[in-house]
Amino acid sequence: MQFPDDDNGKMLEAMANAGIDLSKALDIDFFLVFDDQRDAESALEELGHSDLDGEIELLLNDDSGKWELIVCLNMVPTYDTIVEQELNLHEFAQEFGGITDGWGVMQHQEGDDEFADDEHQCDDTCQH
Repeated sequence: MQFPDDDNGKMLEAMANAGIDLSKALDIDFFLVFDDQRDAESALEELGHSDLDGEIELLLNDDSGKWELIVCLNMVPTYDTIVEQELNLHEFAQEFGGITDGWGVMQHQEGDDEFADDEHQCDDTCQH
């Protein structure tokens, strides 16, 4: 499968290379960033009253000191749908003094304790 040579295309290609099935719906997190808490809360409230079919969460990023509104949408991650959603959310964020800051997909990664097998006992044959 070929992907456009931009950030979205590279991300989709990396996902495909990692074995993620891009033909199935995934929970995709879009990140909106705001300098001001009140602007972020206003955007959160507006999204809450919209017909958006997804989950939203507002967090303070301790490292940057900025407010992040995470919009999680379950969708098939095609290039066109990602770009369209990013543009829509960027225009929305600008109405409240914010910007979009990319997107991503959470997946299990080696070392995640959440997926640990508590009954497993390591021995000399373990490969991890």
